[in-house]
Amino acid sequence: MKKLISFHDLQGLAFGVLMTSLGVVFLKAVGLVTGQTAGLALLLSYVLPFGFGPVFFAVSIPFLILSWIKRGPDFTIRTMCVVASISFAVPLLAAHIVFESIPPLLAAILAGACSGVGLVALFRHNASAGGLGILALIIEQKTGFKTGWFQLCFDVCVFLIASLVLEPMQLLYSCVGAVVLNLIIVWNFTIDQSRTSA
Repeated sequence: MKKLISFHDLQGLAFGVLMTSLGVVFLKAVGLVTGQTAGLALLLSYVLPFGFGPVFFAVSIPFLILSWIKRGPDFTIRTMCVVASISFAVPLLAAHIVFESIPPLLAAILAGACSGVGLVALFRHNASAGGLGILALIIEQKTGFKTGWFQLCFDVCVFLIASLVLEPMQLLYSCVGAVVLNLIIVWNFTIDQSRTSA
């Protein structure tokens, strides 16, 4: 009988969830945003009476439907578990990790680095953090246009919306974090490193 998931994949997905969640905690600590769907959910959580977790899960639903159609059940189920885990882990970590003082630029860089390596781990273990990452992987598979570059292009739209809510310096620091995140993906991941290309 075929295993549903190997320990190798399980540890990779757990690491990816932990690191991407920690990245969001860094951003929330100083009131910044990131790009992609997580950035949109974080931005909405600042202006709506809902926390990051429920908003992030709700925003991911249309992309999960796309994933089921284009990537199949294995990838989609793993991604659904990742999205649910991040939705749970972010408020849990935020409740137990308190930063008395952290410069916003440092928080942005650390957030980008944590989320970048977390997403690479998820991609390499046949999952994503939901949302735009699903579409980006599909586009890289079909066209060769790298996931990190595609996400960075979408981030421009998120930051244009964020400019209506954030102060200029907050927006600048948020952009730095998003660039760090996407460059880590560009430099450390190609679609042939993941079973998402199968």
